[in-house]
Amino acid sequence: MRRWNGWGDDATSMNLTTGARAMLAERLGPGLPGQDALREDLLARIPPSRLPEHPLISREPSERFAMALGESFADWIRKRFGALPAVPDGVAYPESGEQVRELLDLAQAKRWMVIPFAGGTSVAGHLDCPVSEQPILSINLTRMNRLLHLDPTSQLATFGAGTPGPLVEAQLRAHGYTLGHFPQSFEYSTVGGWVVTRSSGQQSLRYGRIEALFAGGRMETPVGPLTLPTLPAASAGPDLRELVLGSEGRFGILTEATVRVTPLPEHESFHALFLPDWDRAEAAVRALVQRKLPLSMLRLSNGIETETNLTLAGHERLVGAMEKYLAWRGCSTGKCMLMLGVSADKRTARHALREARRLLAQYGAVYIGPAMGSKWAANRFKGPYLRNTLWELGYAADTIETAVDWPQVKPLMLAMEQAARDVFEGFGQPVHAFTHLSHLYPQGSSIYSQYVWPIAPGGFAPNFERWQALKAAVADAIAAHGGTVSHQHGVGRDHAAHLVDEKGPLGMATLAELCRHFDPHGIMNPGKLLQDGGPWATAALPSIG
Repeated sequence: MRRWNGWGDDATSMNLTTGARAMLAERLGPGLPGQDALREDLLARIPPSRLPEHPLISREPSERFAMALGESFADWIRKRFGALPAVPDGVAYPESGEQVRELLDLAQAKRWMVIPFAGGTSVAGHLDCPVSEQPILSINLTRMNRLLHLDPTSQLATFGAGTPGPLVEAQLRAHGYTLGHFPQSFEYSTVGGWVVTRSSGQQSLRYGRIEALFAGGRMETPVGPLTLPTLPAASAGPDLRELVLGSEGRFGILTEATVRVTPLPEHESFHALFLPDWDRAEAAVRALVQRKLPLSMLRLSNGIETETNLTLAGHERLVGAMEKYLAWRGCSTGKCMLMLGVSADKRTARHALREARRLLAQYGAVYIGPAMGSKWAANRFKGPYLRNTLWELGYAADTIETAVDWPQVKPLMLAMEQAARDVFEGFGQPVHAFTHLSHLYPQGSSIYSQYVWPIAPGGFAPNFERWQALKAAVADAIAAHGGTVSHQHGVGRDHAAHLVDEKGPLGMATLAELCRHFDPHGIMNPGKLLQDGGPWATAALPSIG
């Protein structure tokens, strides 16, 4: 059963070795485990629904509560500390686009707020309910979870938007295909959620981000349906798919997504290498990605993350022996681990791996082999479970990610980690900050930083304050270095205040105008992507001249 106040299946957990616990105690001091709130107590505080009875809508408090929160840190501590947020007044479970249309027409007529829901994995505040005088309806798409059509000639597959990752792959693999989109939230996140948050999967180097995979579909908006035909290419004006990609439920609800699929690869493997230091490691992966070899994944950990991951791995004797060998080969303190994936026919895979190893060797890389890669692949979706374990030990954890051009990758990585240390120093607390590059491009790279710190005493308020200060300081560092507010998790409510740094005044006014066009009464997912009530919410497009 899925945890109500943590990540994932309650039968799955990640244990920390004695060495890992010692590392936490050394770097962060003792944790402060808290007393978690009881679900029954929270349910008892949910107010009565303001929605009328309807055959498609449930008004049960337990179902309403389950739709109220995602997986952001703010959501996490609200559940853990019992800080009950606003919850939807009802939950609808449509099974077709026609039923979504019926619900939106009803909400439009009654001026109900609408929040789309599917996998519930948002880490950016996409599911927050506003405090509103109007009733709020959550539209849960999880029953729209089937492969609707597969065209092997064009290699196009159409899914209901609520289809989660495992069902996407299972239904495709039965026909010999894969989408190849594997975000860390793969267990629960859905194809529709991937599209509307511009998601990126772990093997995007081969298969592409979701914008490369999304070929067309159908979105139901408050003012009518928007149908996007599948075309291999077109020069017929701006691509309307871009209105759906990253729209985060502000313009409507994506009900069907047609995606570009690929035959299952004949060979797939993952390989571990180590490089002596960050500068040589970054130069190596930049040269590798600009060479455009047919690899499926590159994932480069900085020195702190490499040390952390090796400690978390356990197997002290094996790791110790490997570290002695690496030191003999020139990779000791400050070494960086690179995980490399190949997914192709056997001949192409052999060539890609051989050429990648040859290039990386010029930068001092030491090839370890596929054993660590196989271990990584087996546990690739278990990373979020570590958050549960850390919390039980008295530590909080969060991630912040961005992307930037190559000249700013190292400066921004260092600035993001230092911003966190400065913030927590102000609170008299330590923080363990570490980073990897998870998605690499010829132009630049994503930067994915993780932060672990002791839970503060006092419950929700002081922990929320620390998290807000962390987010603001790191966001300022990202803006100062020209990075995006989000590379793979969307904007939501958590990043909305910083979007103007990236889009500019005219861009923000354009987005606000699109919201008014598709949603004239402002019922769709309020406060996400754009801050409602901010200067862009009411501003008209600026005149020129």
